[in-house]
Amino acid sequence: MQLINTTPSVIRLHAADNVGVAARAVAEGLPLGIDDGVARHNIDAGHKVALVPIAEGDNVIKYGQVIGRASRAIAVGEHVHTHNVAMLERDTALEGFEPFPRTPVSDSGRTFMGYHRPNGQVGTRNYIGILSTVNCSATVAKVAAERLNAAGEIAASGFDGVVAITHGSGCAMNTESEGFAFLERVIAGYARHPNFAHVVIIGLGCETNQVKQLIEKSGLEDGARLAYFNIQQVGGTRASIQMACDKVLEMARRHERDERRPAPLHHLSVALQCGGSDGYSGITANPALGHAADLIVRHGGSAILSETPEIYGAEHLLLDRAVDVEVARKLLARIAWWKHYTEINGAELNNNPSPGNKAGGLSTILEKSLGAVAKGGSSSLNDVLEYAEPLKVPGFNFMDSPGYDPVSVTGQIASGASVVCFTTGRGSVSGFKPAPCLKLATNTHMYETMREDMDLNCGAIIDGDVSVEEMGEAIFERIIAVASGDASASESLGYGSNEFVPWMVGAIT
Repeated sequence: MQLINTTPSVIRLHAADNVGVAARAVAEGLPLGIDDGVARHNIDAGHKVALVPIAEGDNVIKYGQVIGRASRAIAVGEHVHTHNVAMLERDTALEGFEPFPRTPVSDSGRTFMGYHRPNGQVGTRNYIGILSTVNCSATVAKVAAERLNAAGEIAASGFDGVVAITHGSGCAMNTESEGFAFLERVIAGYARHPNFAHVVIIGLGCETNQVKQLIEKSGLEDGARLAYFNIQQVGGTRASIQMACDKVLEMARRHERDERRPAPLHHLSVALQCGGSDGYSGITANPALGHAADLIVRHGGSAILSETPEIYGAEHLLLDRAVDVEVARKLLARIAWWKHYTEINGAELNNNPSPGNKAGGLSTILEKSLGAVAKGGSSSLNDVLEYAEPLKVPGFNFMDSPGYDPVSVTGQIASGASVVCFTTGRGSVSGFKPAPCLKLATNTHMYETMREDMDLNCGAIIDGDVSVEEMGEAIFERIIAVASGDASASESLGYGSNEFVPWMVGAIT
C-alpha cells in the first residue's frame, strides 16, 4: 500500500478517498494538512475526517473502496463515524467470473529449522499433547500435564513440554450436527498436528464424543505417537492421571531425541488473524502481514485467512483472486451460510464492528472487512476450507470461522497452521499452544504500553520509519526465526494453554 499523502496529522490512503485518517489526535480548528481543510471537531487518532464535502447518500470511500454511505450531509473537517455513516449492502455474483492466475512458487532455497516427523510433516515446536474428548476428562488431562511438566523429565528429553488441550463440550450433542463435526475435526486436527511429537487422548466413557469412534473415523491409529483410553475403564481420576503420565513417559522414553533440521518453507503454514482492530489496522499491520503472507506463499508455504463475518462486504476482493469458479462458489456458499445462520439466531452480519473497534475508529463492517482482507495479501486464492478442515492445497487459503479470535485460531491450527500471526490495535494477549503466536501491533502507542506482549511494532509505518513492504519483510523473517525456535512474546511469558476453543454450533440437549 502506498500512502498518497502523509502529514503529521492526517493521511489520505488512496487518491479516490473522500475521508482521511488521523495519524494523531487533531484538535478542533487545526488544519488537516490536506488542501485547506480544518478540523470542525476534535478527531481522535485512528478516526476518520471528511476531506471533501460528502452529500447525504453519497458513498464514503477509504482505501479506494466504499465503506458505507453518508446518512446525512458531511462537511469538510467533520468527524466521520457511526453517527453519520450507514451500512451499504453489496450484491456479489459470479457473472463474468475470470480465474485468477495461480501464484508461482520460487525455488529460493530458504529454509527454517523444524522437527521432521515420520509422516513427512515438519513441526515448529516439539510438544506432547494430552487431549480431552469431553469436558468431563479435562481435569485429568490438565493435572497429568501439570505433573509431567513439574517433574522435568519431558523437558530434559528435548521436548518443549506437555500441553493439555481441553474444552467445555463433547456431550449432549447431536452426532449428525455441524457442531459435532466441527469438534471431531478440531480434535483430530490437533491430534495429527506436526507440533505434537506424541498425543494421548482421554475420554470419560459415556459421552457423545466417543474416543474410539473419533480415532477410527479420523484415521488416527498410530501406536507409536498416539494412545487413548477412557477414565471409566481405567478406574477413576487418580488411576487415569497416572495412566496418562505413564503413557506419555513411555512414548517419550522410546522416542529418539528430536533435533531441529533444515526444512523447505513449503512445510510452513501460517494462520493470519486479527483482534482488537483499530483505525490503523488496515493501514499498518494488516497490509504488512499481507505482504509477509505473499512472501510465504511465493516461497512454497501456505497462509490461512479466516473469520468469515469479518470479510463480509469485502469478499469481492477474494473472489477476484479465486483460481477457479469452484473456489469462488465455495466462498459464496460460506457467506450464504452465515447470512442464514445470523438470521435464524436473530442477528445480522453487520453486528460488527465491536465497541472496541468503534472506539478505535472503525465505523462499519465494510471498513473493518477491507482492512481485515489486507492480511491475505495479493496471492491467488487456491482453496476455501470449512472450519478446521485439513489444508489440502498449498498457498493462500481461506477457512470459514466466526470472528471470535480463539475459535477462529483453534480452527486454523486444526487445519494445519504451525505459526500464528495476530495483528492487534487495541492489544491482544493470547497465545495458542502448540503453535507459537506473533503479536503485531498496529500503532506505536499500544506497542509501548503493552511492549512485553507484542512482537513487532507495525506502528513504525504510520510513524514514517518504514514502508509496508519493509515491515512485511521483517514479519516474514521473524516468522522464520520463530518457526526455527525463537520464542514469541506470549511463549516467553508462558502463555497459550487456555485458548483452545472449538466452535460450538447447534443445540446442547
